[in-house]
Amino acid sequence: MKPVIALVGRPNVGKSTLFNRLTKSRDAIVADYAGLTRDRHYGEGRAGGREFIVIDTGGFEPDCTSGIFKEMAKQTRQAVAEADAVIFVVDARAGVSAQDHDIANYLRTSNKKVLLAANKSEGMTQGVQLAEFYELGLGEPLSVSAAHGQGVRSLIDEALSEFFSEEDEDELEENLEDRPIRLAVAGRPNVGKSTLINTWLGEERLVAFDMPGTTRDAITVPFERNGQRFELIDTAGLRRKGKVFEAIEKFSVVKTLQAISDANVVLLLLDATQGVTDQDAHIAGYILESGRAVVIAINKWDAVDSYQREMLQRSIDQRLAFLKFAPLLHISAIKRQGIGPLWKAISDAWEAACRKMPTPVLTRLLQEAVQYQQPKRAGAFRPKLRYAHQGGQNPPVIVIHGNSLEHVTSAYKRFLEGRFREHFKLTGTPLRIEMKSSQNPFTEKE
Repeated sequence: MKPVIALVGRPNVGKSTLFNRLTKSRDAIVADYAGLTRDRHYGEGRAGGREFIVIDTGGFEPDCTSGIFKEMAKQTRQAVAEADAVIFVVDARAGVSAQDHDIANYLRTSNKKVLLAANKSEGMTQGVQLAEFYELGLGEPLSVSAAHGQGVRSLIDEALSEFFSEEDEDELEENLEDRPIRLAVAGRPNVGKSTLINTWLGEERLVAFDMPGTTRDAITVPFERNGQRFELIDTAGLRRKGKVFEAIEKFSVVKTLQAISDANVVLLLLDATQGVTDQDAHIAGYILESGRAVVIAINKWDAVDSYQREMLQRSIDQRLAFLKFAPLLHISAIKRQGIGPLWKAISDAWEAACRKMPTPVLTRLLQEAVQYQQPKRAGAFRPKLRYAHQGGQNPPVIVIHGNSLEHVTSAYKRFLEGRFREHFKLTGTPLRIEMKSSQNPFTEKE
């Protein structure tokens, strides 16, 4: 699972700026105004090959008992409870305040790994200026500048040091086929995720009840079928952001997104009686962004008539058009209908995600595609695609080398993707195509 890091501190110390720096985004609003952030804000960060989730919080006032600040404090406490590590951000220029002491006292009782980050310390003498922060009792303060990026990499390396090791790096290089297939079942609340897993297992392993939100954590169950080992992951149903009120349900959302990111194959479960909603499309989009192999299953297929089935198919064609590569199956979890074909689709998707594509074959397919249809000219130049090789698995990545490849259009990339998919039978897995242009050795001389 990806480690979760929470950013905590009093108002206007630069938590949102640090959040944007770690996630390489502008998702958090930043302004010289105290109390701008109020809710918890989640984002995904990466340091080298290590991925993690960052939570930005509002200004923390632990002892506040009324008004908006009480609600902001509640949000921050929930973020600390969800986190694996906490970065306590203080203002190096303003020095230690009584509020910093209150926050430090609270964090010492949280039993979490806490790092003290002295922000806005650019151009300051570290030893003298940061000495007063030792009185917070949280160890050595780390000098950072979120606005300029100074010290941020060292800070995040220290925060992640307990969650990644050299053994983890070696595991990434292991053959994917030797590990159990991590299969996550995702969808909206009450579509039958727990019922389906109970049907697979042949026992009431998970609580299945006709009430949305029954499952609140991502539950992993080991399973073996025909000699193939699986880890079945039952996730909490994802509702629209505006419909999520309970703190425990917000925690469930984090666990579900983590489970999807960590899975090898995701089974997107739809409810035939409710059709395809916007939320189904959002979940499908997140699965696609995560690069997971995906199979779509429509549950409760036996409960709808022919007209509803036709309308449902049209809805899928419109709202899930970006998942055309995913196999679509009709099942009934309670009546055990369609279970056999579903397992075959899951196995095929996993095999496609891990398929090895030899460089000579990829290059030949690329050259045949260019002969059939060349890329459009960009001014006086036409992109030249020279050779291709595989750059990764689950999802498969094809790296194409040549000249002026930045001018290759999205339509032409889709044309190439179709060629590669057809030859290697890549059903059920997204395919990523990366373009790498050669550098002109005479550019610097000119």
